Amino acid sequence: MSALKQYIDLFRDHRDIIDSHSAPAINALRRRAFDALDGVELPKPGADNYENTDLETMLSPDYGLNIARLNIDVNPAATFHCDVPRISSHPFIVINDSYVENPRTYEGLPEGVEVGSLKEFALKDPATFAHFYGKEADMANPMVALNTLLAQDGFYLRVKKGVRIEKPLQLVNILQNGMPLMAVRRLLVIIEDNASAKLLVCDHTQNPDLEFLSLETVEIFVGENAEFDFYNLEESTVKTQRISTLYLAQKRDSRVVIDGITLYNGTTRNEYYCRFEGENASLRLLGMGIEDECRKVSTYSRIDHAVPRCHSDELFKFSIDEEARGAFTGRIYVAEGAVKTEAYQSNRNLVGSDTARMESKPELEIYNDDVKCSHGSAIGQLDPLQMFYMRTRGIDEPTALLLLKQAFMADIIDGVRVEALRDRLHLLVERRFAGAVSACASCAGCNKLPE
Repeated sequence: MSALKQYIDLFRDHRDIIDSHSAPAINALRRRAFDALDGVELPKPGADNYENTDLETMLSPDYGLNIARLNIDVNPAATFHCDVPRISSHPFIVINDSYVENPRTYEGLPEGVEVGSLKEFALKDPATFAHFYGKEADMANPMVALNTLLAQDGFYLRVKKGVRIEKPLQLVNILQNGMPLMAVRRLLVIIEDNASAKLLVCDHTQNPDLEFLSLETVEIFVGENAEFDFYNLEESTVKTQRISTLYLAQKRDSRVVIDGITLYNGTTRNEYYCRFEGENASLRLLGMGIEDECRKVSTYSRIDHAVPRCHSDELFKFSIDEEARGAFTGRIYVAEGAVKTEAYQSNRNLVGSDTARMESKPELEIYNDDVKCSHGSAIGQLDPLQMFYMRTRGIDEPTALLLLKQAFMADIIDGVRVEALRDRLHLLVERRFAGAVSACASCAGCNKLPE
């Protein structure tokens, strides 16, 4: 029996409960999602673009879903310390898949910014919401269809035309429960023409002894001459699984940075689908993962250059050690007529043991000649000459390894355009490579989130 069947049956048996705790504009797509899942077979491990991802196994545990939206006893201020102290931000909280309302978090936001509960904005402005929700995320992807079938709430950000948010927004996603749980998370981001914003999303699991699954779909719409940075920091547990699917649509002259950083995880599958809709737009797509023990990370990306004169720069780096597994597949598609395209893709990987495995598959699909495109991949170990040089300077082997690994990841972190966050990430990566059990737990004296 397919692992999807338990969720399809849950929806069929409890549709009224699911709908009653959400909004009509969210409920409107459930039937389409249900039909999209009819008869679907999940890709098997080893299938194209699923080299080390077993969706069937990830979805098969008997996770609970909080479809009745029961209150879960979590006090973020008492149990969570912010990973990124000293950063001046507008903080928001989602516990599992429910937005936590707090009036203090809206203080200082400029007029023209709508932010908060996905459900509440779907109720307040259903016409605008329906214009964007589900329009970019592809129901042919079974994980998107499953998310759309079951999502009841989430996080919503709309920055209206010409509005610029100087301070970054910070969304903290917390996984916590007394039994195994699947959180169905949905993010919708709308950055209108000539607007600007930066969003940092931090994923954390509080109970390391329980199995959790985060099933997430993100839709981002960036208007003409708009600017948006999206940073995602995952710091979960070995028993946490994450399936995240991000869709991005960019208009003319827009500028976007997406940077995904996996510090601690169990099994992670990240997918990025990025599409240019207007000329002269640019995208930097960055990502990294630090994997050891039996952790797994899999990344799939597709950047569609459908119009002329757009620029994309993609770089993913992974450190794979012990029994860990990693995989990267990236495709750059340049359509016929998309002249003057510049697209660069690179995947670099460190494999630190004989039992670790990394698979890499960069791809170019180009249908015109007037372009500048390149792609490349490298899998290897640290340069022994660099190690020798550092040892001759009196640096012991563990310290030399730490410094070289930090340097390897530096350009991913340096892609962050928030100085305080960038500085903090350098420290968190150092702690991770040094073997800290939890960078968050070791962060004594950090600022707490608002109660």
